[in-house]
Amino acid sequence: MKYVTYIVIAIAIALIVLNITKLDFNNLFQGESVVALICIFAVLCAVILLLIFNTSKAIDNKNKE
Repeated sequence: MKYVTYIVIAIAIALIVLNITKLDFNNLFQGESVVALICIFAVLCAVILLLIFNTSKAIDNKNKE
């Protein structure tokens, strides 16, 4: 399960990079840039949740031992 979360985190980072390329820094809050910003924040939330999940699994494994 640990490796699956790392693969999903790697895919999420790739999505962040892809969305950064779609940003128009001159008109950041117009058109396609808004969609890219929303996607970047959503992916960051997903990464944070996955990291919390990994931490909770590690704590659970230590408590079982």
